[in-house]
Amino acid sequence: MNQKLRDSITFLPLKDLRFSNLPLDGHTWFMSSMYDTREEGEVQYQQFPSEPSKGRLLCLKGRDTHDGSWNYYALAWPEALPTNATQMKGLTFVSYNHYNYDNIWHGLSAVMPFVAWHRKNSCEKPTRWVLYHWGELRFKMGTWLNLLMEATFGQAPYIEEFNGVDDDQPVCFEKAVVMRHNEGGMSRERRMEVYDLMRCKARVYCNVSLDRRDSRERPDIGMTLLMRSGARSFRNETAVIGVFEKECKKVKGCRLMVAYSNNLTFCQQVKQMSLTDILISPHGAQLTNMFLMDRNSSVMEFYPKGWLKLAGVGQYVYHWIASWSGMRHRGEWRDPNGESCPYSDEDHRCMSFYKNGLIGYNETHFAEWARNVLNDVQTMRFEEEGTKNGTASTKTCDCN
Repeated sequence: MNQKLRDSITFLPLKDLRFSNLPLDGHTWFMSSMYDTREEGEVQYQQFPSEPSKGRLLCLKGRDTHDGSWNYYALAWPEALPTNATQMKGLTFVSYNHYNYDNIWHGLSAVMPFVAWHRKNSCEKPTRWVLYHWGELRFKMGTWLNLLMEATFGQAPYIEEFNGVDDDQPVCFEKAVVMRHNEGGMSRERRMEVYDLMRCKARVYCNVSLDRRDSRERPDIGMTLLMRSGARSFRNETAVIGVFEKECKKVKGCRLMVAYSNNLTFCQQVKQMSLTDILISPHGAQLTNMFLMDRNSSVMEFYPKGWLKLAGVGQYVYHWIASWSGMRHRGEWRDPNGESCPYSDEDHRCMSFYKNGLIGYNETHFAEWARNVLNDVQTMRFEEEGTKNGTASTKTCDCN
Protein backbone atom coordinates (compact mmCIF):
# COMPACT_ATOMS: atom_id res chain seq x y z
CA MET A 1 0.00 0.00 0.00
CA ASN A 2 2.79 2.43 0.89
CA GLN A 3 4.38 1.86 -2.50
CA LYS A 4 1.07 2.63 -4.22
CA LEU A 5 0.78 5.86 -2.21
CA ARG A 6 4.38 6.69 -3.11
CA ASP A 7 3.72 6.03 -6.81
CA SER A 8 0.67 8.33 -6.73
CA ILE A 9 2.73 11.40 -5.77
CA THR A 10 2.79 14.00 -8.54
CA PHE A 11 5.20 16.92 -8.52
CA LEU A 12 3.83 20.14 -10.08
CA PRO A 13 5.70 23.34 -11.02
CA LEU A 14 5.82 25.88 -8.19
CA LYS A 15 5.17 28.63 -10.76
CA ASP A 16 2.18 27.75 -12.93
CA LEU A 17 2.56 29.67 -16.19
CA ARG A 18 -1.12 29.18 -17.01
CA PHE A 19 -1.85 31.93 -14.49
CA SER A 20 0.90 34.36 -15.46
CA ASN A 21 -1.69 36.99 -16.40
CA LEU A 22 -3.11 36.94 -12.83
CA PRO A 23 -0.16 35.80 -10.71
CA LEU A 24 -1.47 37.16 -7.39
CA ASP A 25 -5.19 36.41 -7.62
CA GLY A 26 -6.93 33.68 -5.66
CA HIS A 27 -4.81 30.53 -5.60
CA THR A 28 -2.06 32.54 -7.41
CA TRP A 29 0.47 31.05 -9.82
CA PHE A 30 2.55 29.79 -6.86
CA MET A 31 1.41 26.32 -5.76
CA SER A 32 -1.69 26.97 -7.85
CA SER A 33 -3.46 23.70 -7.05
CA MET A 34 -3.60 24.60 -3.34
CA TYR A 35 -6.14 26.80 -1.59
CA ASP A 36 -5.55 28.89 1.51
CA THR A 37 -7.13 28.46 4.91
CA ARG A 38 -9.24 31.55 5.58
CA GLU A 39 -10.51 32.66 8.97
CA GLU A 40 -12.40 35.90 9.57
CA GLY A 41 -9.93 38.73 10.16
CA GLU A 42 -6.89 36.44 10.07
CA VAL A 43 -4.02 35.95 7.67
CA GLN A 44 -4.52 33.54 4.74
CA TYR A 45 -2.18 30.56 4.97
CA GLN A 46 -1.55 26.91 4.17
CA GLN A 47 -0.36 24.45 6.77
CA PHE A 48 1.03 20.95 6.30
CA PRO A 49 0.10 18.47 7.61
CA SER A 50 -3.47 19.60 8.27
CA GLU A 51 -7.06 18.58 7.71
CA PRO A 52 -7.17 20.30 4.28
CA SER A 53 -4.01 18.40 3.25
CA LYS A 54 -5.52 15.15 4.60
CA GLY A 55 -2.52 14.73 6.85
CA ARG A 56 0.00 14.94 4.03
CA LEU A 57 3.35 16.72 4.24
CA LEU A 58 4.63 19.38 1.86
CA CYS A 59 7.53 18.24 -0.33
CA LEU A 60 9.67 20.47 -2.55
CA LYS A 61 12.10 19.63 -5.33
CA GLY A 62 14.51 21.79 -7.33
CA ARG A 63 16.94 24.60 -6.49
CA ASP A 64 16.51 26.88 -9.50
CA THR A 65 17.11 30.58 -8.86
CA HIS A 66 16.09 31.84 -12.32
CA ASP A 67 12.89 30.03 -13.35
CA GLY A 68 10.28 29.00 -10.80
CA SER A 69 8.63 26.62 -13.25
CA TRP A 70 11.72 24.39 -12.82
CA ASN A 71 11.04 24.02 -9.09
CA TYR A 72 8.32 21.66 -7.92
CA TYR A 73 5.99 20.80 -5.05
CA ALA A 74 3.89 17.80 -4.05
CA LEU A 75 2.05 16.41 -1.03
CA ALA A 76 2.97 13.05 0.47
CA TRP A 77 1.84 10.91 3.39
CA PRO A 78 4.43 10.64 6.18
CA GLU A 79 4.61 6.88 5.81
CA ALA A 80 5.04 7.05 2.03
CA LEU A 81 7.45 9.84 1.20
CA PRO A 82 8.88 10.06 -2.34
CA THR A 83 11.80 7.81 -3.15
CA ASN A 84 15.14 9.24 -1.91
CA ALA A 85 13.34 12.06 -0.08
CA THR A 86 15.00 13.91 2.79
CA GLN A 87 12.73 14.84 5.69
CA MET A 88 13.47 18.06 7.56
CA LYS A 89 12.33 18.25 11.17
CA GLY A 90 10.73 21.20 12.91
CA LEU A 91 8.61 24.07 11.59
CA THR A 92 9.41 25.49 8.15
CA PHE A 93 8.13 28.87 6.96
CA VAL A 94 7.73 28.91 3.15
CA SER A 95 7.46 32.48 1.87
CA TYR A 96 6.31 33.71 -1.54
CA ASN A 97 7.34 37.29 -2.37
CA HIS A 98 6.27 38.79 -5.69
CA TYR A 99 8.92 41.53 -5.38
CA ASN A 100 12.06 41.02 -3.25
CA TYR A 101 13.45 40.57 0.26
CA ASP A 102 15.91 43.49 0.06
CA ASN A 103 13.47 46.42 -0.09
CA ILE A 104 12.28 46.80 3.49
CA TRP A 105 8.66 47.52 2.49
CA HIS A 106 8.31 44.52 0.17
CA GLY A 107 10.29 42.30 2.52
CA LEU A 108 8.22 43.26 5.55
CA SER A 109 4.98 42.69 3.61
CA ALA A 110 6.09 39.13 2.85
CA VAL A 111 7.20 38.12 6.35
CA MET A 112 4.57 39.95 8.42
CA PRO A 113 1.92 37.21 7.96
CA PHE A 114 4.31 34.68 9.50
CA VAL A 115 4.51 36.89 12.60
CA ALA A 116 0.70 36.91 12.68
CA TRP A 117 0.62 33.09 12.46
CA HIS A 118 3.33 32.83 15.14
CA ARG A 119 1.35 35.10 17.49
CA LYS A 120 -1.86 33.11 16.99
CA ASN A 121 -0.24 29.67 17.31
CA SER A 122 1.28 29.63 20.79
CA CYS A 123 4.26 31.70 19.59
CA GLU A 124 5.77 28.71 17.77
CA LYS A 125 9.12 29.57 16.18
CA PRO A 126 10.42 28.43 12.79
CA THR A 127 13.36 26.09 12.47
CA ARG A 128 14.05 27.42 8.98
CA TRP A 129 12.75 29.71 6.24
CA VAL A 130 12.42 28.82 2.55
CA LEU A 131 12.24 32.00 0.46
CA TYR A 132 10.75 32.20 -3.02
CA HIS A 133 10.35 34.97 -5.58
CA TRP A 134 8.18 33.89 -8.52
CA GLY A 135 8.94 30.30 -7.50
CA GLU A 136 12.69 30.96 -7.70
CA LEU A 137 14.73 30.27 -4.57
CA ARG A 138 16.27 33.17 -2.70
CA PHE A 139 18.93 32.70 -0.04
CA LYS A 140 19.00 35.94 1.90
CA MET A 141 16.96 38.76 3.34
CA GLY A 142 18.08 42.37 3.53
CA THR A 143 19.96 43.24 6.73
CA TRP A 144 17.13 45.36 8.19
CA LEU A 145 14.58 42.59 7.63
CA ASN A 146 16.91 39.88 8.89
CA LEU A 147 17.48 41.76 12.15
CA LEU A 148 13.78 42.51 12.58
CA MET A 149 13.02 38.80 12.29
CA GLU A 150 15.84 37.98 14.72
CA ALA A 151 14.35 40.45 17.19
CA THR A 152 10.81 39.14 16.67
CA PHE A 153 11.55 35.43 16.98
CA GLY A 154 14.50 35.62 19.36
CA GLN A 155 16.82 33.88 16.91
CA ALA A 156 18.47 34.75 13.62
CA PRO A 157 16.43 33.36 10.71
CA TYR A 158 18.00 30.26 9.22
CA ILE A 159 17.39 30.50 5.48
CA GLU A 160 17.45 27.06 3.89
CA GLU A 161 19.77 26.66 0.90
CA PHE A 162 19.34 22.87 0.51
CA ASN A 163 23.08 22.33 0.50
CA GLY A 164 23.93 18.70 -0.11
CA VAL A 165 20.55 18.05 -1.72
CA ASP A 166 20.56 17.07 -5.40
CA ASP A 167 18.40 19.12 -7.76
CA ASP A 168 16.07 16.19 -8.38
CA GLN A 169 15.98 15.01 -4.76
CA PRO A 170 12.73 15.78 -2.89
CA VAL A 171 12.74 17.44 0.52
CA CYS A 172 9.69 16.95 2.76
CA PHE A 173 8.92 18.98 5.87
CA GLU A 174 7.67 17.65 9.19
CA LYS A 175 5.57 20.82 9.52
CA ALA A 176 5.30 23.71 7.06
CA VAL A 177 3.38 26.98 6.83
CA VAL A 178 3.08 28.69 3.44
CA MET A 179 2.20 32.37 2.86
CA ARG A 180 1.60 33.94 -0.54
CA HIS A 181 -0.86 36.82 0.06
CA ASN A 182 1.14 39.11 2.38
CA GLU A 183 -1.30 40.71 4.87
CA GLY A 184 -4.32 39.70 2.78
CA GLY A 185 -7.38 38.80 4.86
CA MET A 186 -6.17 40.41 8.09
CA SER A 187 -8.42 42.89 9.87
CA ARG A 188 -6.98 46.30 10.79
CA GLU A 189 -7.13 45.34 14.46
CA ARG A 190 -5.12 42.18 13.85
CA ARG A 191 -2.55 44.05 11.76
CA MET A 192 -2.06 46.62 14.51
CA GLU A 193 -1.52 43.84 17.05
CA VAL A 194 1.17 42.27 14.85
CA TYR A 195 2.92 45.61 14.34
CA ASP A 196 2.71 46.16 18.11
CA LEU A 197 4.50 42.85 18.62
CA MET A 198 7.28 43.65 16.13
CA ARG A 199 7.73 47.18 17.52
CA CYS A 200 7.95 45.84 21.06
CA LYS A 201 10.37 43.04 20.17
CA ALA A 202 12.58 45.42 18.16
CA ARG A 203 12.82 47.83 21.10
CA VAL A 204 13.71 45.04 23.52
CA TYR A 205 16.32 43.69 21.08
CA CYS A 206 17.86 47.15 20.72
CA ASN A 207 17.63 47.97 24.45
CA VAL A 208 15.22 50.84 23.84
CA SER A 209 12.62 51.79 26.45
CA LEU A 210 9.13 50.36 25.88
CA ASP A 211 7.50 53.27 27.74
CA ARG A 212 8.06 56.86 26.61
CA ARG A 213 7.83 58.04 30.22
CA ASP A 214 10.86 55.92 31.14
CA SER A 215 13.12 57.52 28.53
CA ARG A 216 15.12 60.53 29.66
CA GLU A 217 16.25 61.13 26.09
CA ARG A 218 12.71 61.47 24.78
CA PRO A 219 11.61 65.04 23.97
CA ASP A 220 8.03 66.13 24.69
CA ILE A 221 7.51 66.21 20.93
CA GLY A 222 10.07 64.58 18.67
CA MET A 223 10.07 65.65 15.03
CA THR A 224 12.34 63.65 12.70
CA LEU A 225 13.29 64.57 9.16
CA LEU A 226 14.26 61.18 7.71
CA MET A 227 16.25 62.09 4.63
CA ARG A 228 17.09 60.20 1.46
CA SER A 229 20.24 60.50 -0.61
CA GLY A 230 19.94 60.55 -4.40
CA ALA A 231 16.56 59.52 -5.81
CA ARG A 232 13.56 61.37 -4.32
CA SER A 233 15.73 63.46 -2.03
CA PHE A 234 15.11 67.14 -1.34
CA ARG A 235 16.70 69.47 -3.86
CA ASN A 236 17.48 72.03 -1.12
CA GLU A 237 17.82 70.14 2.16
CA THR A 238 19.02 73.20 4.07
CA ALA A 239 15.88 75.15 3.20
CA VAL A 240 13.56 72.27 4.10
CA ILE A 241 15.31 71.70 7.44
CA GLY A 242 15.11 75.43 8.15
CA VAL A 243 11.33 75.56 7.70
CA PHE A 244 10.62 72.69 10.09
CA GLU A 245 13.28 73.82 12.56
CA LYS A 246 11.69 77.27 12.75
CA GLU A 247 8.22 75.85 13.46
CA CYS A 248 9.53 73.31 15.96
CA LYS A 249 11.27 76.05 17.96
CA LYS A 250 7.91 77.78 18.43
CA VAL A 251 6.56 74.80 20.38
CA LYS A 252 7.80 74.17 23.90
CA GLY A 253 9.46 70.77 24.23
CA CYS A 254 9.76 70.17 20.47
CA ARG A 255 13.05 68.83 19.17
CA LEU A 256 13.89 68.54 15.46
CA MET A 257 16.17 65.64 14.55
CA VAL A 258 17.65 65.08 11.09
CA ALA A 259 18.69 61.57 10.09
CA TYR A 260 19.66 59.66 6.96
CA SER A 261 18.25 56.13 6.96
CA ASN A 262 21.14 54.78 4.87
CA ASN A 263 23.59 55.94 7.57
CA LEU A 264 21.74 54.30 10.48
CA THR A 265 22.05 50.74 11.75
CA PHE A 266 18.87 48.78 12.42
CA CYS A 267 18.99 49.56 16.13
CA GLN A 268 19.74 53.22 15.48
CA GLN A 269 16.60 53.35 13.34
CA VAL A 270 14.59 51.64 16.10
CA LYS A 271 15.86 54.15 18.65
CA GLN A 272 15.29 57.13 16.36
CA MET A 273 11.68 56.10 15.77
CA SER A 274 11.13 55.61 19.52
CA LEU A 275 12.03 59.31 19.95
CA THR A 276 9.77 60.43 17.10
CA ASP A 277 6.19 61.70 17.22
CA ILE A 278 6.20 63.31 13.77
CA LEU A 279 8.01 61.59 10.90
CA ILE A 280 8.75 63.80 7.88
CA SER A 281 10.16 62.02 4.83
CA PRO A 282 10.01 61.64 1.04
CA HIS A 283 8.13 58.68 -0.42
CA GLY A 284 10.39 55.65 -0.17
CA ALA A 285 11.15 52.41 1.65
CA GLN A 286 12.65 54.25 4.64
CA LEU A 287 9.09 55.26 5.61
CA THR A 288 8.47 51.61 6.52
CA ASN A 289 10.21 52.49 9.80
CA MET A 290 7.09 54.38 10.85
CA PHE A 291 5.60 51.34 12.62
CA LEU A 292 8.50 51.57 15.09
CA MET A 293 7.06 54.84 16.46
CA ASP A 294 4.49 54.81 19.27
CA ARG A 295 0.91 54.36 18.11
CA ASN A 296 -0.88 57.58 17.05
CA SER A 297 2.34 59.20 15.85
CA SER A 298 2.13 61.35 12.71
CA VAL A 299 3.57 60.95 9.21
CA MET A 300 4.15 63.69 6.59
CA GLU A 301 5.09 62.44 3.10
CA PHE A 302 6.58 64.13 0.01
CA TYR A 303 6.54 63.22 -3.69
CA PRO A 304 8.40 64.49 -6.75
CA LYS A 305 6.53 65.90 -9.71
CA GLY A 306 4.50 63.51 -11.87
CA TRP A 307 3.61 60.75 -9.42
CA LEU A 308 -0.11 61.38 -8.89
CA LYS A 309 -1.19 60.57 -12.45
CA LEU A 310 1.28 57.83 -13.26
CA ALA A 311 2.40 55.93 -10.16
CA GLY A 312 -0.76 53.89 -9.64
CA VAL A 313 -2.18 52.61 -6.37
CA GLY A 314 1.25 51.59 -5.07
CA GLN A 315 2.06 55.22 -4.29
CA TYR A 316 -0.30 54.96 -1.31
CA VAL A 317 1.49 52.10 0.48
CA TYR A 318 2.61 54.38 3.31
CA HIS A 319 -0.96 55.55 3.84
CA TRP A 320 -1.78 51.86 4.24
CA ILE A 321 0.99 50.96 6.66
CA ALA A 322 0.17 54.07 8.70
CA SER A 323 -3.40 52.84 9.10
CA TRP A 324 -2.38 49.23 9.71
CA SER A 325 0.19 50.10 12.38
CA GLY A 326 -1.96 52.65 14.22
CA MET A 327 -0.24 55.81 12.94
CA ARG A 328 -1.82 58.98 11.58
CA HIS A 329 -0.92 59.84 7.99
CA ARG A 330 -1.16 63.64 7.86
CA GLY A 331 -1.19 63.95 4.10
CA GLU A 332 1.40 64.55 1.43
CA TRP A 333 2.93 67.34 -0.59
CA ARG A 334 3.44 66.80 -4.30
CA ASP A 335 5.99 69.00 -6.00
CA PRO A 336 4.29 70.79 -8.93
CA ASN A 337 7.63 71.87 -10.33
CA GLY A 338 10.56 70.06 -11.90
CA GLU A 339 11.73 68.88 -15.28
CA SER A 340 8.99 67.95 -17.74
CA CYS A 341 8.71 64.57 -19.41
CA PRO A 342 9.41 64.71 -23.18
CA TYR A 343 6.16 62.75 -23.78
CA SER A 344 2.59 63.68 -22.92
CA ASP A 345 1.72 63.62 -19.20
CA GLU A 346 -0.53 60.59 -19.70
CA ASP A 347 2.21 58.56 -21.37
CA HIS A 348 3.32 55.80 -18.99
CA ARG A 349 6.89 56.14 -20.22
CA CYS A 350 6.94 59.31 -18.15
CA MET A 351 6.88 57.35 -14.88
CA SER A 352 10.44 56.16 -15.40
CA PHE A 353 11.32 59.82 -16.03
CA TYR A 354 9.62 61.11 -12.87
CA LYS A 355 10.17 58.14 -10.53
CA ASN A 356 13.48 59.25 -9.02
CA GLY A 357 13.07 63.00 -9.37
CA LEU A 358 14.23 65.47 -6.73
CA ILE A 359 11.73 67.24 -4.47
CA GLY A 360 11.57 71.01 -4.11
CA TYR A 361 9.93 72.98 -1.32
CA ASN A 362 7.20 75.50 -0.58
CA GLU A 363 8.10 77.45 2.55
CA THR A 364 4.61 78.83 3.18
CA HIS A 365 2.85 75.50 2.75
CA PHE A 366 5.44 73.51 4.73
CA ALA A 367 5.29 75.99 7.63
CA GLU A 368 1.49 75.94 7.83
CA TRP A 369 1.40 72.16 7.53
CA ALA A 370 4.01 71.77 10.28
CA ARG A 371 2.10 74.16 12.57
CA ASN A 372 -1.14 72.22 12.14
CA VAL A 373 0.47 68.86 12.86
CA LEU A 374 2.45 70.22 15.81
CA ASN A 375 -0.69 71.78 17.29
CA ASP A 376 -2.55 68.48 16.99
CA VAL A 377 0.30 66.53 18.59
CA GLN A 378 0.64 69.10 21.36
CA THR A 379 -3.10 68.91 22.08
CA MET A 380 -2.96 65.12 22.17
CA ARG A 381 0.01 65.27 24.55
CA PHE A 382 -1.89 67.61 26.91
CA GLU A 383 -4.86 65.25 26.85
CA GLU A 384 -2.61 62.30 27.69
CA GLU A 385 -1.08 64.16 30.61
CA GLY A 386 -4.53 65.19 31.78
CA THR A 387 -5.63 61.60 32.24
CA LYS A 388 -4.77 59.81 35.44
CA ASN A 389 -2.23 57.44 33.97
CA GLY A 390 -1.35 59.06 30.67
CA THR A 391 -0.83 56.78 27.69
CA ALA A 392 1.00 53.86 29.19
CA SER A 393 2.96 51.74 26.78
CA THR A 394 3.17 48.03 27.38
CA LYS A 395 5.95 46.87 29.69
CA THR A 396 6.20 43.44 28.11
CA CYS A 397 5.78 42.05 24.61
CA ASP A 398 3.41 39.39 23.34
CA CYS A 399 5.19 36.05 22.87
CA ASN A 400 7.68 36.76 25.65
